[in-house]
Amino acid sequence: MEMNSANVEAIVKQVLESMTQTSQKSSTATIPKMAHVAMLTSLEHFDVKEFPIPEVGDGDILVKVEGCGVCGTDAHEFKKDPFSLIPVALGHEGTGEIVKMGKNVKVDSAGKPLHIGDKVVTCMIFKDDPSIEMFDLNKKNVGGADVYGLLPDDDIHLNGWFSDYILVREGSSIFNVSDLDLDSRILIEPCAVLVHAVERAKTTGILRFNSKVVVQGCGPIGLICIAVLRTMGIENIVAIDGNEQRLAFAKRMGAGKTVNFMEHKGIEALSEAVKEACGGQYCDFAFQCTGAPAAHSNIYKFIRNGGGLCELGFFINGGDATINPHFDLCSKEITLVGSWVYTLRDYATTFDFLKRAQAIGLPMKELITHKFPLHQINEALETNLKQLGLKIAIVNE
Repeated sequence: MEMNSANVEAIVKQVLESMTQTSQKSSTATIPKMAHVAMLTSLEHFDVKEFPIPEVGDGDILVKVEGCGVCGTDAHEFKKDPFSLIPVALGHEGTGEIVKMGKNVKVDSAGKPLHIGDKVVTCMIFKDDPSIEMFDLNKKNVGGADVYGLLPDDDIHLNGWFSDYILVREGSSIFNVSDLDLDSRILIEPCAVLVHAVERAKTTGILRFNSKVVVQGCGPIGLICIAVLRTMGIENIVAIDGNEQRLAFAKRMGAGKTVNFMEHKGIEALSEAVKEACGGQYCDFAFQCTGAPAAHSNIYKFIRNGGGLCELGFFINGGDATINPHFDLCSKEITLVGSWVYTLRDYATTFDFLKRAQAIGLPMKELITHKFPLHQINEALETNLKQLGLKIAIVNE
């Protein structure tokens, strides 16, 4: 037979299809019949339950879960069930490996090919607003969409990342992140929150390369905020917290100066300490990352006239904050932006942020201070609530 380019192309296509079919068959052979899901069945109590692994539809993806971070939202649901979801499979900072996928699945939400064995993360599930699904530079955040780990329980049950398998349904966003290690993948979701916050801050036109910046709150969110700023080249960063260990970590993440608010009585003394840490002037821009109403009330005092503020600490209703509109906002002409979750573009940008942070030596993966197996999920949530570490994670063996 004469071998022309068309013949060669056909043979290569046939071989690739054969390899894909073999890969799918070999992967499905190792899939168990039952999955283990950590189901929050009552306040402050998970039960690890077994559920049948369902059929994978033509647009679905079955993922073997490798790990999932514990978010403050998980802790709030564990403690108080503010979303009235019990019983619920929690966990939305998850990642894992594709073990089976429907015949219609070809690429991820960024157009990158998907195959059995690829490492993935999910973002949101879009049903009622298809414009959000468009990846090309959409400016709308995804706060109105559903998310795995905060879905009402149904007959599938594999709805959260606190499990050993999750079924990613057709219409979900998904990203191929095979070029990132497990710890980095676990950090993607919280890092996307801060990439989005900094992008929101940049819309003010105030946050610049040489800005003096205050970050209030040095939990995981504040520490990641410092890292994002540092990867942008911003060096004049002052971190505020009441915990010396967290302030020490803030310096490792890129803060030049720190202020322990426990050492200063009253807002006037604290604002003077912040001013001194900023080199004798109040900051150009501030990020409020605590979720404490009193902290929001205070942060205006640290910002110069004409400065900017990004509020991102309130992921649930934390109560009212009191400010003086004249002194805190109007007379100072502060530009205020709020930030809530992220866009798909921010999610994809986060992958590059994590690589950049590692390249300049920021200790991102050291944010994960505790790892628990799935059957110890109650201990993991209690550790989070007691603030005994920074980022707590469930990691499957």
